[in-house]
Amino acid sequence: MRILVTGGAGFVGSHLCEFLLGKGQKVLCVDNLFSSSKENIKQLLGNPSFSFIKHDIVEPLFIDGKIDHVYNLACPASPVQYQSNQVHTIKANTVGMINMLGLARKHGARFFQASTSEVYGDPEVHPQVEEYRGNVNPIGPRACYDEGKRCAETLCFDYYRMHGLEIKVIRIFNTYGPRMAFNDGRVVSNFIIQALKNEPLTLYGDGSQTRSFCYVDDLVRGMVALMNSPATIQGPINFGNPQEKTVRELAEAVRALTKSSSKIIFQPLPIDDPRRRCPDITKAKQLFGWQPTIDLEEGLEKTITNFRNRLGR
Repeated sequence: MRILVTGGAGFVGSHLCEFLLGKGQKVLCVDNLFSSSKENIKQLLGNPSFSFIKHDIVEPLFIDGKIDHVYNLACPASPVQYQSNQVHTIKANTVGMINMLGLARKHGARFFQASTSEVYGDPEVHPQVEEYRGNVNPIGPRACYDEGKRCAETLCFDYYRMHGLEIKVIRIFNTYGPRMAFNDGRVVSNFIIQALKNEPLTLYGDGSQTRSFCYVDDLVRGMVALMNSPATIQGPINFGNPQEKTVRELAEAVRALTKSSSKIIFQPLPIDDPRRRCPDITKAKQLFGWQPTIDLEEGLEKTITNFRNRLGR
């Protein structure tokens, strides 16, 4: 098949492109390089089955030849990145979505939307099930992403209802692994960078807030399984690791694995930062047998090794 991956030079997108090429597919990677890097795909550029187009999906995209699948991952995913240009983040999830859904419709392609656990906001239901409609502040500093992704899901289902477009919607919980950006502001990359430099590990709040950390290889395997599942399975479906950890526990794990002398310091909790985050993955298990297999320690060791190599430490 010929597969289009938007956001394909990003952290998750580059791993997805690599996985699809390994399965013998032809991959067309589209990215505006706003929050990503060609460094993430440098090992793919010589592959005759891979091509790269620098493009912002907010602008219309025209592709010659048949496209079979569209994976839409084009949107900054960390608060530092998506808050740096909030209006553009909203545009990516509205105007950009309409452009990509229209492209998929034109090609008769199946469409995959990478949504997020952020649609649940600061949840009042725990763990989060797909039927939960969330607790999002629509005028807060995170709303450009939270509400943008909620609108993107709406557009997917409207294109299905109006045009019969085959859709797949995934809600991604905290994912980590090699190629994460050093400056993306997310907790795993922050802690690893700080620990390797023996700088203080910065915890926001008292560190009791929880997250569920899923290694990128597990996520990508699940994404492709969902895309290739029967058309009747549309989602949204949660993908993440149901092993809930406090941010303090993560900091201690990173400090131990890096053998760092870093101290832990505390800063005020950001506005609308979720207190608890943990997926119910029952649907993913029941519908196509997906669950994460890489535990946190193993995944952190692989991620730390990658960070060490990139930092030259």
